Amino acid sequence: MSQVEKELSSTTHQEIKGFCAVGDRLAEVGEYDEAIAEYNKAWALVPEPKNSWNASTWVLAAIADACFLAGYKTSAREALQFAMTCPGAVGNPFLHLRFGEVLLDAGEDDAAADELIRAYMGAGKEIFATEEPRYLAFLKSRTTL
Repeated sequence: MSQVEKELSSTTHQEIKGFCAVGDRLAEVGEYDEAIAEYNKAWALVPEPKNSWNASTWVLAAIADACFLAGYKTSAREALQFAMTCPGAVGNPFLHLRFGEVLLDAGEDDAAADELIRAYMGAGKEIFATEEPRYLAFLKSRTTL
């Protein structure tokens, strides 16, 4: 059985979920720094190699989202880049959305367009509903949506 097929121990999985749940509650009320600290506790529990576990994908998604919303674009980008090496990341509309937003904010228009179209193709325009309108406007300027 390969590492990708193995599952985390029940205890580790529950601990990771617990830290993420606390992080989610903090992020929901805009306490992003505190949320990131909780997500980082969860991340520390993921065994090596970290990109072999499904948990890595959702923990990194949470870290990237909180970093993005807090304005820590470099940290968001680093989390997203590593997340894209984890199981199930490629094709995940939310991850492509956040990565596209980070890339657009960094002035990397072509790469941003690629990521944003992946988000749109995976989830439709609805995924942009709560985002700044400029991201969808940019995508529309680059495609025939």
